[in-house]
Amino acid sequence: MTTEVKQSSRERLLEAAATLTYRDGVNIGVEALCKAAGVSKRSMYQLFQSKGELLAASLERRTSAYVAALLPAADGDRSPRERILYVFERVETQSRTPEFYGCPFLAAQIELKDQDHPASRVAHEVKENLTAFFRAEAEQGGASDPGLLARQLSLVFDGASVRAGIGADKLAGLVAPTVITLLDAAGVR
Repeated sequence: MTTEVKQSSRERLLEAAATLTYRDGVNIGVEALCKAAGVSKRSMYQLFQSKGELLAASLERRTSAYVAALLPAADGDRSPRERILYVFERVETQSRTPEFYGCPFLAAQIELKDQDHPASRVAHEVKENLTAFFRAEAEQGGASDPGLLARQLSLVFDGASVRAGIGADKLAGLVAPTVITLLDAAGVR
């Protein structure tokens, strides 16, 4: 005997917001979000003060899964160089799927424009944490200028994610050689 656990209205709204905003953008209407979640607008506003709060909660909710899918395990035996390359291998693999539209956090920041928007603040933190990961690995790997390398890697990551997300480029054979060139120039082991 199997029992289905019905998701709460909050969970359905968060899932609908994650799916629809990633596919269609953050300007998706409240009615479309509520319809996809099977929740009334009144219920939505009882659960979240605003659509912005819903978007922020939705991004926050997907942060740990995003990071787990992108970053190598902390207890692995990879070198800093291999750990950095792993991130780019993951985005390249993800970009091959038809439902890849780029980094959801970068997309939210670009679309929202307002850096004080609650969802933009969540997205900014995720992007800052990725840069901090690159910097820590660059320091461990002996980079000549870890801060600069971290910023360069973030630039490559975001650019690759956007170009693949809009279908302007395939990442295979493009991203890894670019990253390797940066790592070599910085002396990362």
